[in-house]
Amino acid sequence: MLKKTFYFIGLTILMVVLAACSNEDSTESSSGGGDLVTISGSTSVGPLAEKLAAKYEETEDVKIEINQIGSSAGITNAINDVSQIGMSSRDLKQEEIDSGIQELVIAYDGIVVVTHPSNPVKDLTMEQVKQIFTGEITNWKEVGGKDMEIVVVSREDGSGSRDAFQEIVGYESGQLIRNAIVASGNGNIKTTVAMNKHAVGFISFEYIDETVSAMDINGVKAEAGNVLDGNYKLSRPFLFVYKESVPEAATKFMDFILTAEGQEIVEAAGAIPLTK
Repeated sequence: MLKKTFYFIGLTILMVVLAACSNEDSTESSSGGGDLVTISGSTSVGPLAEKLAAKYEETEDVKIEINQIGSSAGITNAINDVSQIGMSSRDLKQEEIDSGIQELVIAYDGIVVVTHPSNPVKDLTMEQVKQIFTGEITNWKEVGGKDMEIVVVSREDGSGSRDAFQEIVGYESGQLIRNAIVASGNGNIKTTVAMNKHAVGFISFEYIDETVSAMDINGVKAEAGNVLDGNYKLSRPFLFVYKESVPEAATKFMDFILTAEGQEIVEAAGAIPLTK
């Protein structure tokens, strides 16, 4: 009886060891046999990060997993070691800086105020933008357009784009017009505006296409050169945030982004490279 007991104990230990080895093997296989880099955060930075990752994976034995869940969630994940790298489309808050997290600017981006293509209004002052999003201006005729109601479309709480937009334009979340449509992600904002002749929203530069009309701000066009020279004020950095203890594979990927090849991908993706 005692021999059987020791036999079953030994068998149980062996099964545990084999299971652990199996888990390690599955982790390696999920990363193609190489290193795994985990990234989460901003839906604005995400599409650019995916393009950079796809190119990097062509020549390096590494798998890069990207999860677009919003800037605040991505920063939190990096702080709590859920992800090796967080993506943010807003500046870090003081409490995030105090956590010891580090930041790397990988590109710049403009935030574009967009309307339906049929809207004749093509230029707004920054003050008019603020008045529209806070409900002081509610009809397009007040800014030179048609006599029709303005439908404001905004991002969700926790969005880096929303935080950056509000900070630059100069209003708080509580001041957003009460009947604003709240949409998750740049793509949803663009689709909502493209389908509604009354609508106005804001999206990242890289999402602009013929389905929406990009608004000039204070007479300045939403163009990369105007962001870099400081004339277009609705702009913000694209950040990777990470701990000092980040694995070498993640560090090498960040180094790649700063190379000439990496910055060419940034520009081709519609974001603004660090130098132009």
